[in-house]
Amino acid sequence: MESERVFTPLAPAPIGPYSQAVRSGNDIFCSGQIPIDPQTGELVRGDVSVQTERALQNLEAVLTAAGTSFDDVVKTTIFLVDMSDFGAVNAAYEKYFGTLKPARSTVAVAGLPKGARVEIDCIARRR
Repeated sequence: MESERVFTPLAPAPIGPYSQAVRSGNDIFCSGQIPIDPQTGELVRGDVSVQTERALQNLEAVLTAAGTSFDDVVKTTIFLVDMSDFGAVNAAYEKYFGTLKPARSTVAVAGLPKGARVEIDCIARRR
């Protein structure tokens, strides 16, 4: 099975040697998205709710470029610098997923690129 790199200018360009996502057959493996504004390349200002919204918008752009959507996400991982942000992140996250909630892990980390407070990755399956 051949793998294909996914790229969209509607999400931030990778800040390292990785792809925004890789499509392998019907499976889409999205790299973590942090709250960078793809227009400016800068971290968005605001609290963790604002940062979560931007990270999810970036992830949505990558999923769209891969020919899928949040409806097809089967697994997410959320990385948080501060676990006390868990409730605020959940409130923003819930807006993006319909009735089918994907499997999920939430991990506390010591730090994230560019000083972000949240990073979200996912795996999706094209129908």
